[in-house]
Amino acid sequence: MSDNDTRKNGEPARDEAVEKELEGVPEEFLNDAGEAEGDGDDKGDAGDAGDAGDLNEALAALRADLDAAKQDVLYARADTQNVRRRLEKDVQDARNYAATGFARDILSVADNLSRALDHVPAGLREDEQARRFVEGIEATMREIEKVFAQHGITRIAATGMPLDPNVHQAMMEVPAEDGQEPGTIVQELQSGYMIKDRLLRPAMVSVAK
Repeated sequence: MSDNDTRKNGEPARDEAVEKELEGVPEEFLNDAGEAEGDGDDKGDAGDAGDAGDLNEALAALRADLDAAKQDVLYARADTQNVRRRLEKDVQDARNYAATGFARDILSVADNLSRALDHVPAGLREDEQARRFVEGIEATMREIEKVFAQHGITRIAATGMPLDPNVHQAMMEVPAEDGQEPGTIVQELQSGYMIKDRLLRPAMVSVAK
């Protein structure tokens, strides 16, 4: 390798045109220029490191936003399921208790038929014509009870049962007879009914004291 290809200090040779331009320039100025170029490279490296830091921060922010969006989706899904369950329950309740209003209205008819049967004199049942009339009322009463059963309407047990404030309404107290516990229902004044698992009408009763 010739002297034109390399400098005395072992550094790579400059282009001949550049060498001509730099003739007469002190060596220290040339070294300062080289160091300045080196400093520029360091600044470039620092800039690259700063860009990488910004990118990491942006990625962290995106991950946080993604996690928040996932939580929002989970909450929204849970709310939707709760609303769907409530709607399904409302629809089922509407089906189960659709006859509630009508049942309350028809109870007075059943009450009147029951009272009529309770007050039929025993002698009237021995008469052929009267007996058929009474049997017709009894058949009507059985038909009403059948319709009640089809719609989940059941009569509340009362006489001889302990008083239950949830389904019984005490109208009066009477002295307890022998063997009767206080709070025992001794007479049913008006029948009570349930529609499925809901109270349709409490039974009105008298209770031993």
